[in-house]
Amino acid sequence: MKSSNVPGLIQALFIVLTALQPAARGAEEIFGAKPPVGYLVAPASKEGEAAIKKFRLAPGLQAQLWAAEPHAANIVAFQLDDQGKAYVVETFRHSQGVTDIRSHMDWLDEELASRSVEDRIAILQKHEQARLADYTRYSDRVRLVWDSNGDGVADQASIFSEGYNGLAEGLAAGVLPWRGSVYFANIPNLWKLRDADGNKVAEEKVSILSGFGVRTGFLGHDLHGLTIGPDGKLYFTVGDRGAHIVTKDGRTVSNPETGAFYRCRLDGSGLEKIASGLRNPQEIAFDDFGNWFTGDNNSDGGDLARWVALVEGGDSGWHIGYQFLEQPNARGPWIAEKMDRPQNDLQPSYILPPIANIASGPSGLAYYPGTGMPERYQKHFFLVDFTGSDSSSVHTFALQPQGAGFELVDRGSFITGLLVTDIAFGPDGGAYVSDWVAGWEKSGKGRIYRVSDPSRKEHATVLQVKELLASGLTGRPVKELVGMLGHPDQRIRLRAQFALVDLGSGGMRALKQAAAAGQPQIARVHEAQ
Repeated sequence: MKSSNVPGLIQALFIVLTALQPAARGAEEIFGAKPPVGYLVAPASKEGEAAIKKFRLAPGLQAQLWAAEPHAANIVAFQLDDQGKAYVVETFRHSQGVTDIRSHMDWLDEELASRSVEDRIAILQKHEQARLADYTRYSDRVRLVWDSNGDGVADQASIFSEGYNGLAEGLAAGVLPWRGSVYFANIPNLWKLRDADGNKVAEEKVSILSGFGVRTGFLGHDLHGLTIGPDGKLYFTVGDRGAHIVTKDGRTVSNPETGAFYRCRLDGSGLEKIASGLRNPQEIAFDDFGNWFTGDNNSDGGDLARWVALVEGGDSGWHIGYQFLEQPNARGPWIAEKMDRPQNDLQPSYILPPIANIASGPSGLAYYPGTGMPERYQKHFFLVDFTGSDSSSVHTFALQPQGAGFELVDRGSFITGLLVTDIAFGPDGGAYVSDWVAGWEKSGKGRIYRVSDPSRKEHATVLQVKELLASGLTGRPVKELVGMLGHPDQRIRLRAQFALVDLGSGGMRALKQAAAAGQPQIARVHEAQ
């Protein structure tokens, strides 16, 4: 979600009005009948259903409300697990616990000199002594939302994890359920959460990496984009609030001047900084062949947002200092040398130029897994464009090779008419989108809609994918797993690959044999990972 510091009149009125309403169930569970204003969650209403009339959908698609307040509020990001439950990142610290350097420009020299989370907190303590308690008043959190009776509407929610209200923390901005754990991105930590007893609340909470957010920076330039790569590692991004991480084995991984793209093992070990020079990359998506892509935000200086291919060692050219250059040119060489544009003769040769300029506020991102949607979406990306108004949308497009890189083709609009912040494909073949609802500030509301192709509801492959994801692939026969490496759904292919690796030498041997046996290309891609 792209940042701004201009709250709308509508949101201000809503906060005043909702202060007079009864507290929603989620807030009552924590604070009793009268929660603080910052935790207000709007009560249930018919607004979410009524809003669908304003949506503009691609041909052949329909939208239905899957979840709404009070089951969710202030949705920054979400992800679905293989059973269709949604892990939802809710912010209550936006402007009430996490500030923005644009409100404290007298800190700028110290801000630009900051090289660690400790430096950032020291600056905050120096300048905000009388207001420090306000920074720890509220917690961002992860909600678990699910449909308990299978009627297609979420009717249950629990507070899966909270207590993220330290001076160094928030905004929470990424979540990923994977193999019994939930990974949660919330500066300065990357957390691994686990619900060991199945009560829909995480009892285990471990920071596997720490040191993200060396600057106050802009709201929303946080730790994002948790994704499992084709190598089974955890991939993620951080915006130009930067990072300085000392790993458990004593290595230092640092990018204090730019946003960056990382990967690590599932326990946080083996951390690598893959690419840098980004401003505010959010989610990451892998295509069928393991190529990595992200959307990166503009700097509101006349430059354009970008679609970026991520390569090892790549530098996209952005540095935080450019943000504050106005004379003689806004953003200095960033705009003067057209580093925000696709390859051109003005650019320095060291940067990796973007593929295309697209969107205004790149946010959530997903690659179509291959089943559930109309055939026209095969090999397409779905990029969320958050603008702070109902002009927000989801762009669709594909890529085709162009020289050593790519060009963007077949651009279209998937949905517009809501303040969409994230997108994820469900195990049932639908695409789920989250709605911030109103403006830039918290409204206490939050919705998730399911967008689907009704003609494919009972398609055999869609039903098979849902069953396979729900039951899991672990423990299936080697021959069956090898056959799934060519499945039309990317999620099944990846899980079959990982299940074979889990079998040890026998599974690895089967992968190598299959790779040499003349299988179709898409199967051999997974066999060779």
